[in-house]
Amino acid sequence: MLAAALLALGAQSALAAPQAPFYDMAQQEKAGLIDTMRDLVSIESGSKDLEGLARIAALIRDRLAALGGKVELLDAPEVYRMDDTPEKIGQVVHAEFKGTGKRKIMLIAHMDTVYLRGMLKDQPFRVDGNKAYGLGIADDKQGIATILHTIAILQKAGFKDYDTLTVLINGDEEISSPGGRSLHTKYGAEQDVVLSFEGGGADGQLRLATSGIGAAYLNVAGKSSHAGAAPEKGVNALYELSHQLLQLDKLSQPERGLKLNWTVAQAGTNRNVIPAAASAQADARALKVSDFEQLQQRLNDGIKKQMIPEAKVSVKFEMRRPPLEATLASRKVSAHARSIYEEIGMPLKVAEVATGGGTDAAFAALKSKGAVIEGMGLSGFGAHSNDAEYVLLDTIVPRLYLTTRLIMDVGQDKVK
Repeated sequence: MLAAALLALGAQSALAAPQAPFYDMAQQEKAGLIDTMRDLVSIESGSKDLEGLARIAALIRDRLAALGGKVELLDAPEVYRMDDTPEKIGQVVHAEFKGTGKRKIMLIAHMDTVYLRGMLKDQPFRVDGNKAYGLGIADDKQGIATILHTIAILQKAGFKDYDTLTVLINGDEEISSPGGRSLHTKYGAEQDVVLSFEGGGADGQLRLATSGIGAAYLNVAGKSSHAGAAPEKGVNALYELSHQLLQLDKLSQPERGLKLNWTVAQAGTNRNVIPAAASAQADARALKVSDFEQLQQRLNDGIKKQMIPEAKVSVKFEMRRPPLEATLASRKVSAHARSIYEEIGMPLKVAEVATGGGTDAAFAALKSKGAVIEGMGLSGFGAHSNDAEYVLLDTIVPRLYLTTRLIMDVGQDKVK
């Protein structure tokens, strides 16, 4: 089957038409992919729902094993502890398919959602026309389904012209991947291409860049005293916090995409007591990893300039997600992906400028010299919404065709 398919591929390439064997296979997988999304959505798997995450991880493990992969469930080798990191996190599904070629390719998605246990009974999976609805279907259970059925097509075609096809599905993406990040970075560094199956958005675009997300936590310890009778005996943590916020607000450099915005603050317990403690939180965004590193240093240096010397000031910075930066390698692969879409008469948008933040692809890219592409999943809408999350079913066949053909061309070193 593979020989015939490749022969047809070469014969038809000049016509920029769909390569019939693979397009037909993609069409044949559509119904099965919809069923897979139903199976995945029917398991509640919030980021802190360890039981649900274990159930869905087992399902994915079994499906990958049935496709011929060597599969294991991994505990995070290390956990990056953030302000909201739970004590325990779900396992990561890791699978490898060994081939006969030279290129290493990794496919990534996540199985956790933002939804709470019990919401499924009121919002089960359903299909309405061209839309399939379900909690977490767009973010990111469609991505898992797309990966599974892409591999199914490759297996049916007998294609193994790659060195290793790796699959990594984590269960803590929605809480900034405290455990999954180290594995994404480790395996990402070994790849020639990483394809991330977050949704392609309303217009199905691929993304080569996303802004990074950081958080700053500022704490001031003072001394309480009676605000009316003896204010001079206190150390006003609120005053020092206000001073720090005003001076640290100047660290933003919006012209280069570096933003630091203080968004939460609290101080004091009673109107007539000098506050002994005050704290604030900030949201940070950056387009380069080095900008976050510089911001952290400038925060540490900045808090040394105090208004009240007796106050104790500390700051903690979290890089919740690094930025994903466009590279020459990712531009080449995305350009090739665009040419594959042209075969089926469809335009493919590629975003090289960061418009949003938050992707595991950025962790995979941290030490990688290969291409990292985000947005390989289906088109959809309503991620994180309680009653409007859906995917567009007419994007299933084009996306399966794209991912199958792209993996094959990368494996056969046809991306130049």
